Amino acid sequence: METPVDDAVPRRAAPLPAQLPEQRGRLTGIALMLGGGLSNQTGAALGALAFPAIGPTGVVAVRQWVAALVLLAAGRPRLRGFTWAQWWPVLCLALVFATMNLALYTAVDRIGLGLAVTLEFLGPLAVALAASRRRTDLGCALVAGGAVAVLSRPQPSTDYTGIACGLLAAACWAAYILLNRTVGRRLPGVQGSAAAAGVSGLLYVPVGIAVLLQHPPTGRVLAYAAAAGLLSSAVPFLADMLALRRVPPRFFGVFMSVHPVSAALVGLVVLGQHPQPLDWLAVAAIVAANTVGVLTARR
Repeated sequence: METPVDDAVPRRAAPLPAQLPEQRGRLTGIALMLGGGLSNQTGAALGALAFPAIGPTGVVAVRQWVAALVLLAAGRPRLRGFTWAQWWPVLCLALVFATMNLALYTAVDRIGLGLAVTLEFLGPLAVALAASRRRTDLGCALVAGGAVAVLSRPQPSTDYTGIACGLLAAACWAAYILLNRTVGRRLPGVQGSAAAAGVSGLLYVPVGIAVLLQHPPTGRVLAYAAAAGLLSSAVPFLADMLALRRVPPRFFGVFMSVHPVSAALVGLVVLGQHPQPLDWLAVAAIVAANTVGVLTARR
């Protein structure tokens, strides 16, 4: 009996039905990451527009209040059921939230959005490289350190207070990463982050009221500050959470490396801030160091 032609001719394996949805999920994840990053930097730029009226402290206060309301509504933490073992990392995380945002916005006010975010990005890079003994990671650390030296080089216009605030924001981001691991192990979902955002908002109640009473804001100024809270906290938080369900963590880390560049571009377009060519090279060096560190990291 002859073999049917259809069975005799080898066929290419048909693409798995799951591949198309997976590709769509990857594209959706990329769109979420790009949108979250752009939202974050746009919110920071809009907040900076309110600095002349209420200063970085007033903007951060309003931002913390808006972020607290949104995240508490999303996370719905059961505060009465928290034990002390759960409360202490939440309280530390709240203090880090409060300090990090104030340090970052003060740096943005003094040295510009692009340079401030670039310095802040040294925090996660330091956490990623701290426990490593590989030559590649040592090289990344040296490149990042050299870039910081370039950014803080002595010039007539060098603002060392702004640079110090950017580095403080970096230290807070590193602490945030480490504390968030503890909070995530001890509390389900986003309850810990939501509770920390709520406590951080409470910390800014007396300070924010004092600033707003001393410098009564207009409706436009409050809108700028509120937009900073919504676009720089709530939207990126939700976008990153949804993106991590669709893309691998390493891929996510590479995209996070683009934030300093997007911050510099948003600062250029929205705030009219013009970093010097050597500053652009330093930003690119830090982005490259972070990208290489992420791509070559052990799983």
